[in-house]
Amino acid sequence: MRSFLLSLLILISSSFKAQSAEPTRSLEAVRTSESIRVDGLFTESIWEGAGVSDFIQKDPDEGKPATQRTVVWVAYDDAALYVAARLFDTAPDSIISRIGRRDADLSADWFYFGIDSYNDKRTGFYFGVYSGGTMVDGTIYNDSWDDNSWDGIWESATVIDDDGWTVEMKIPYSQIRFPKQDEYTWGVNFGRNIERRKEESWFVMVPKNESGWVSRFPPLRGIRNINPPARIEVLPYAASSAEFIRHDAGDPFNDGSRFFHHVGADVKVGLGSNLTLNATINPDFGQVEVDPAVVNLTQFETFFQEKRPFFIEGFNFFSFGFGGANNNWGFNWGTPEFFYTRRVGRAPQGDVLHDGFTDIPKSTTILAAGKITGKVADGWSLGSLHAFTAREWGHVDSSGHRLSNVVEPFAYNGIVRTLGEFNNGRQALGVIGTAVVRDLNQPYLLSDFNKKAYALGMDGWTNLDEDQTWVVTGWVAASRIEATKERLVSVQRGSLHYYQRPDIDYLRVDSTRTSLSGYAGRVALNKQKGNFYLNSAFGVVSPGFESNDLGFLFRTDVLNGHVVAGYRWYEPDGFFRRKDFTVATFRNYDFGGRIIGNGYFLFYNAQFMNYWSMWGNLIFNPAVYDTRNTRGGPAMRTTNGYVSYTGFDSDSREPLIVSFELGAGRTESGGFRTDITPGINWKPTAGLNVRLFPTITHDVTVAYWVGSQEDLTATHTYGTRYVFGRLDQNEISASIRIDWTFTPKLSLQLYLQPLISVGKYTDFKELKEPGTYTFNNYGEGASTITPQIESDGSVNSYVVDPDGVGPAAPFSFDNPNFNYKSLRANAILRWEFLPGSTIYLAWTQSKVNESHPGEFRFGRDFSDLLSTQPDNVLLVKISYWVNP
Repeated sequence: MRSFLLSLLILISSSFKAQSAEPTRSLEAVRTSESIRVDGLFTESIWEGAGVSDFIQKDPDEGKPATQRTVVWVAYDDAALYVAARLFDTAPDSIISRIGRRDADLSADWFYFGIDSYNDKRTGFYFGVYSGGTMVDGTIYNDSWDDNSWDGIWESATVIDDDGWTVEMKIPYSQIRFPKQDEYTWGVNFGRNIERRKEESWFVMVPKNESGWVSRFPPLRGIRNINPPARIEVLPYAASSAEFIRHDAGDPFNDGSRFFHHVGADVKVGLGSNLTLNATINPDFGQVEVDPAVVNLTQFETFFQEKRPFFIEGFNFFSFGFGGANNNWGFNWGTPEFFYTRRVGRAPQGDVLHDGFTDIPKSTTILAAGKITGKVADGWSLGSLHAFTAREWGHVDSSGHRLSNVVEPFAYNGIVRTLGEFNNGRQALGVIGTAVVRDLNQPYLLSDFNKKAYALGMDGWTNLDEDQTWVVTGWVAASRIEATKERLVSVQRGSLHYYQRPDIDYLRVDSTRTSLSGYAGRVALNKQKGNFYLNSAFGVVSPGFESNDLGFLFRTDVLNGHVVAGYRWYEPDGFFRRKDFTVATFRNYDFGGRIIGNGYFLFYNAQFMNYWSMWGNLIFNPAVYDTRNTRGGPAMRTTNGYVSYTGFDSDSREPLIVSFELGAGRTESGGFRTDITPGINWKPTAGLNVRLFPTITHDVTVAYWVGSQEDLTATHTYGTRYVFGRLDQNEISASIRIDWTFTPKLSLQLYLQPLISVGKYTDFKELKEPGTYTFNNYGEGASTITPQIESDGSVNSYVVDPDGVGPAAPFSFDNPNFNYKSLRANAILRWEFLPGSTIYLAWTQSKVNESHPGEFRFGRDFSDLLSTQPDNVLLVKISYWVNP
């Protein structure tokens, strides 16, 4: 890794002399003195000029002229940029026009405008409008990646007429970023989609076997005598919510209803022409959409997507380790996240110290947060975010006596990220730093929280040739946490580290530690363009690396490498429109040299001439050592595994789209899994979209973790018995979403997720020998296992005597069977009554039922779920955009 970084720095400092070729097309913007009314009617004389046309198809006939003519004009005045397009269509009654909520992905005709206002050939903004008027927008980074989390304040209008349709856009300069110049040259591009033909055409078309996007934008010239405006935006809000939730009789903290009121404001201030400061006053960081329900039986944390606007917008400025390449494959590799925004405002991680009725906050209050994002110099970007979270108290009522404990300490969370790109993005070097500092003002907090946590990383890339076909990317990072000795023992023994594993000699739990440090890194080679593609990478995460205080860490003690190769056919052959296949292999080692992961893959993907698609894969995982399955015990062996998935989608242009996916896998130990996911996407009207995707899963694992029991007579397994059972799990879930859009500004969304997951454990046993897949089955030989029966006939626990009359003491464990039933519902009415100003009405309902563990009967289980008393939350929120 050190040699890679040295080579990277040398290449950056020396720099290539080759420059990107100037695009052959260009256009001129025209200053307008008349007021432009954005109505799509083209009544202004400025639109009577020649404009630009001659779009080129990317699909379905790459390189050929577009089948329908498109003319685009660009005008400007002192305040805004204007884009108008006449999209001719010889069959205007066949234009597919649908409406949806802003940034919706619709199967409809659209027009696209991209602009590189920095003219850095790497970043930009995009603005799109569907023929029905729905707007989409976002930012572009890493030349060809996009992020739709940004919502600019701009205007558009569309009209469908006898000649086709028209679109007008007004984009205020306050919504794009550019430095002051006498004359401006910006990169721009325009695109059009004719949905009934699946025809995508562009003013400048990038072939499918090429790479790059912003770097290909042709220049827009002629803009003079304008100034970057002062950028100040204020978004005050008021919100009220009511909770009607289940409660226990006599609970003094919860009578079944709670009411909350919030007021505050978000502020955006332009710092010069390049940087933006986002600040909050009494911020509202609640999320409107609910997280999906999951049943996690592993020792690893579930990763949830961010849904809070403050953290979503501009998140690409904090992206680390992925730039420079258009493909970043990973097989059995989880790149450490340095900034997992869900850590800020998380649910309190501590607990109260007394028994009784409890009142613990569901989330941590964010007292204040601010971030700065944008460009700081030629080629350099900056992202900096800082947040202070409150000290949260949990309260206990014990027979009328009130007690309180801190369940989450006051904390500072900070991240700074900067990236410099050189030579038109051919090379780059970046740095990231994170810090978490907590005020552990109570003695009992010292054993539950790290006092300080830091991470520092450096990343970059360099192209290896003049035409930028090959690129090397890489990153390296270090971490350090500081805590008490007691807390550090807990961290070392935790599921991310397992320093206590008895069968290794390179790690041990050090009870005198007050800090823990580690390192991680990855280097990758990627082929950027061409029909043939190749990607190879090698990564490492040391046993002591720890980024979980502000980031998200998947695992440690791993060295991972992979090679991916494939071929893509883009030309229709009369049967397929396009097709591709990929082969790949990976291998993982731990720091002791054992193979802990191994796999071989074949992927295939194809689209037929009728626009139906199919895909699938074949996977072979040879037997390896599993160092996690015993939860800190010795490694055990796995057996060979085989997996295959296949599926198809019907033509997305049709009102009714069907899909189906079937997956199956088995292991040579006797385990197996099947997944069936049919899907329906029904679009009965232009504004109504109904999506139903149920999933049925049956999963049998021969040896699933149950628990461990210390027993000095278990000498073959280092004085501990590692207990497993056969898990037979049935799961039925569904994702049901109804989007009803009345106008592009007014929409109703309904989301339902029912889930039934039932697991039954049988055939209990213990690991016989470390490093093997052999077991001592309870109830065989001298061992016995006795279920403890309740009065209702259910099994409460099991008592095991491992060797009958032998010296081993009997032990017990709880019945691990489960029957988890959940229903989550979310309805959101959203009205953008003025640009940037919105009213939300939201309703959330959740139900959980866990009756009849281990017994799967769909009808009864579904009935139990429906009859369960729900929790209901109602929310009203209004925000008003002010641009002083």
